[in-house]
Amino acid sequence: MSHMSADLLRRFMLERAHVRGGWLHLDQSWQEVLARAEYPAFVKNVLGEALTAAVLLSATIKHEGALILQIRGNGPIHLLVVQATAQGTVRGLAHWNRDATDTSLPGLFGEGHIAITLETHRNNERYQSLIPLEGESLTAALEAYFSRSEQLPTRLWLVSDGTAAAGILLQRLPRELASDEDWQRASLLLDTLTAPELLGMKPEDLLYRLFHEEEPRLFDPKPIRFHCGCGHDKVENMLRSLGQTDAEALLEEQGKIVITCEFCNASYTLDAVDVGRLFKPAMPASDTLH
Repeated sequence: MSHMSADLLRRFMLERAHVRGGWLHLDQSWQEVLARAEYPAFVKNVLGEALTAAVLLSATIKHEGALILQIRGNGPIHLLVVQATAQGTVRGLAHWNRDATDTSLPGLFGEGHIAITLETHRNNERYQSLIPLEGESLTAALEAYFSRSEQLPTRLWLVSDGTAAAGILLQRLPRELASDEDWQRASLLLDTLTAPELLGMKPEDLLYRLFHEEEPRLFDPKPIRFHCGCGHDKVENMLRSLGQTDAEALLEEQGKIVITCEFCNASYTLDAVDVGRLFKPAMPASDTLH
């Protein structure tokens, strides 16, 4: 089956089952994430799954900020971070230090945890959920978390290869609307999905194939693109937070400060003049009070 070259999120409702969902295909945006580092296959697969999960989860929450999914552990991959914003942008990276022979979740990450952080633009509030690194896959860990937490039962199907990353999410609406049988039925139908179908079929065809009796209704597509969001301002704020002493020590050591963004490889160089400007005392207020 051919890959579709569209980076799109399609939200949908299964009217009869009172289940909402999201279908996602990442193509160019996924290639841009992969272009930033030479990832081995075992890293690529889970990074694509995490990126897909972040976009799908972000779409179920009404918020204007960013959703960050981060996995830290002591295994072959010791850090994975992906971010999806309400504006439809994605970015992500992973750090690994050895080969993984066991590609289960604990085999890849060892002991650690998954953190999902919601950053809102209003008052810069942050909400964080910690999820145990358990179960065979990222899908299993996330589904277990949603079934335990107070939130709505959620099913995920994530797939990624070197070309594309794709996923589908189902979420049960509150109990007074959706019966257990409705949810079971939708869930069993999802289990008949295959990875080639998810990667290769148009969302209309796929939803019809899986759920035609549930009366699927597709909403308008939302384009997804790679975008980093780093910039001189953020680099300068980071240096300010380091403090003048540390910034000047760095400068003395290297002659200039070079900061490379891990998400997009953009490089920022600051010299003594730039650093001086960052820590320049505020100008005294003009002396109008004679």
